[in-house]
Order: sequence, then structure tokens, then C-alpha cells
Amino acid sequence: MTPQSPFTIVATLAAGREAALRALLESMNTLPGHADPRNAVLPFGDFEQLHFARLVLLDDSAMADLSVYGVTPPRLPTVLVFMGDCDGAARDVLADMAQRAGSGLRRLFEHCEGFDAGTELLAWMLAHDVPVATFYACRRGRSVRQVREEHALWRALAARVPRDGLASAEAAQRLRGELAAFAAAEQHAGRLSLTPPAPTPLGWQIADTANLIGVPLLGLVALPFLIVLAPLIVVLLRRHERSDPELCPPLDPAALRALQRIEDHQPTNQFTAVGPVKPGVFRRWLLTVLLLAADYACRHVFDRGHLTRIQTIHFARWVFLDGKARVLFVSNYDGSHEAYMDDFINKVGWGLNILFSNGVGWPRTDWLVKRGARRELLFKRYQRRHQVPTQVWYMAYAGLTLADLERAQRIREGLEAARFSDAQALAWLRLL
Repeated sequence: MTPQSPFTIVATLAAGREAALRALLESMNTLPGHADPRNAVLPFGDFEQLHFARLVLLDDSAMADLSVYGVTPPRLPTVLVFMGDCDGAARDVLADMAQRAGSGLRRLFEHCEGFDAGTELLAWMLAHDVPVATFYACRRGRSVRQVREEHALWRALAARVPRDGLASAEAAQRLRGELAAFAAAEQHAGRLSLTPPAPTPLGWQIADTANLIGVPLLGLVALPFLIVLAPLIVVLLRRHERSDPELCPPLDPAALRALQRIEDHQPTNQFTAVGPVKPGVFRRWLLTVLLLAADYACRHVFDRGHLTRIQTIHFARWVFLDGKARVLFVSNYDGSHEAYMDDFINKVGWGLNILFSNGVGWPRTDWLVKRGARRELLFKRYQRRHQVPTQVWYMAYAGLTLADLERAQRIREGLEAARFSDAQALAWLRLL
């Protein structure tokens, strides 16, 4: 199995370079916000291990919300964030990019502080790679190569299936045998590939097992202290929930149009949002613990096609920035923005509250899980207000939803199955 991993390179822009960088980023796109896979700066499509990537400029405008607490907002520099979801170790993918697209990466990073012609590119990127607090991959082990090969198989087989129905189960079994023989011949001729799964790297297995066991052990060690501190934690939580101000005004129409301009160009969309953590030690520590728990759940529970009850998210991550002063959340999801938000409200509103209620201005919650995101109008205003435009976004298999990926995988599994009943043969052919 090939595991997936993220990278999140965060670099401060040099003074006076923002306008030039924005123009360079715009030149990488074919549609607003959507990268040309073969663009001259960073040809994402050349890197088979890369599922999704994005380049985003973040300023400190959201930090102004801290003023509702009487806190003077800190002045933060504008940063360039380069993110990717990839097969295998992110370090290896960055090394490959540095070797094969180094000149383009240098054109991007020359707009950042501390980068010049003599900078060692890979070392600089690794030094600016910020740890991800929580990382979600929809189906761990499904590689870009697998997605592309299974989609090619689906298209090749579908072209040979008659559309006027089958007379009998015997005919279905016969057709399945013919399709299997055709696929084998195409593979032999090199026109189709079905690469076997790669072995899981030993180092990753060890690290994953250590995480699987270590996090619960850490929880057991902390449990006596949590039991003792539970009354204080509850009191502090309720005190904050009753006093934390809400900040969910309608979004400026021009800002909303800028966000909508880069959405719905294909069945899959991107979401990037950033905002300050509520001031004080309590909220910061609470969010740190909750994101640790969320990362554990994403790694060991929600890794087979769904995040709780949501089945439209390809990849997502939460990242602390600026010493945990603010949090960046990004995702890649199927469907419209409105449907995506409705999915969250209806299926996992409590989960949104657990994490995002620690952000400044979130609709008021009760007992951490109640109300909050369930207050639909305020929630939708809040998330749009904290969403920022993604300047460049890349998807390795544009036009394919998670439902398509699952269907193509079932087609391959059915083709490779040793035995099929008549009912199974008919059901498999309907997938085509």
C-alpha cells in the first residue's frame, strides 16, 4: 500500500513583491484559479505522485477580528503557502520537484524573504514545511496511478458493452469473460496497465503502529489528571461559551463574487479558510488536543472513503500558523459549495463545533457540540467570511468524483475476481 502525505510550505513575501507574484500565479492558470497541468512555471501534471496542489496568498486581514476581545491585532506579513497531497513521502515528492521543476519553483520563491539565486532549493522548502495538525485522506493507499489506470480500464470496457441489454445471465457471464480476455490482451499490448499495489514502506508501518498505540497510551496516562481537572475544564468551557462574542456579518458582495469566480468549473472544488484562534491559553490548548484526536481518527478510523458521514471530501487538513495564533483549513471536495456546507450542517455539525468553535467569531455553542454550525445562516456567513481565494489549484484527475473513483475500483476488482455468480456478473456489467 502506498500511503499519502501532505506538505505545507509557508514563506513570507519580500517587501514590494506581491503584485509581481500575483501576476506570475495568474499565468499558471487556464481558468480562474485552476492550474494548467502543463504550465511553464510548475507543470503539476508531470508529477504522478501528486493528487492535489494549491498556491495561496494569505494576509493578516482576519486577525482584525481579535478586536472584539479588546485585543490589539498583531501585524502579520503576507505569506505564500504551497500545499500538496501526494503519494509516498512528501519529502521525496519535493525532491523530485526540485530536480525537475527547480527553475519554476525558484521563480515562485524568489518573491519570498530569505530566498536568492544561491539558495539550496530543497533544503529551503523543507525548512519552510510546516507540520500539519490534522490530515485526512479519503482512502489511504489509493494512488494517482491507480486512479488513472482504473479510469482508463473503465472507459475501455464501457466502449465494448452493448447498450440494448442482455438476454440472459448466461450472456452476462459470457460477456464478462470476453471483457476479461480483452483487458488481458490490452495489458499485454501495453495499451492498458493495472499496476499491482506497492508494498507498504516499513518505516511508515512502524510509525503508523506507534501512533495507533501511542496516542491511546498517552490518553491513558493523562486520564487521571483529566478526571481531576474535568470540573475546572467544564467551568472554563461554559464561561467561554457564554462570553465569547459572535462575529458573523454578511460577506461583502465583491468578496463573495471573487470566491464564486473560481468555483464550479468542474465537479470537484477547493476550499481554503483561515482565521485567528480565540485568545487565551484555554482555547489554544483545547484546540491542540482536539486536533490531535481528530488526526488520530482520520488516520485510523476515517480512512476508507468517508469522514464521519461525509463521502465527498478527497483530502483535507488543519494547520497551525504563527505559533498557533491562527489556523488554516483546506479541503478538496465534490459538488457545489452550498451542498458541501449543507453536508457539514446536516451530517457532522457537532464535529464542526468541536474544532471550529475555537475560532474567533464562531456562532455560539453549548457544551462544545450543540448549536454553533446548526445555526445555518450564521455558520454560512462565518465560513464564507474566513474563506480566501486560492490563486492556483491543481487536481490530478479533473472531472472524476469520489463516486467515480469508487466505481472504477469496483470494476477492476470485479474484473480480477476469480469467480462470479450470475447475479454478480449482471451487477458488475451495470457498473460499466
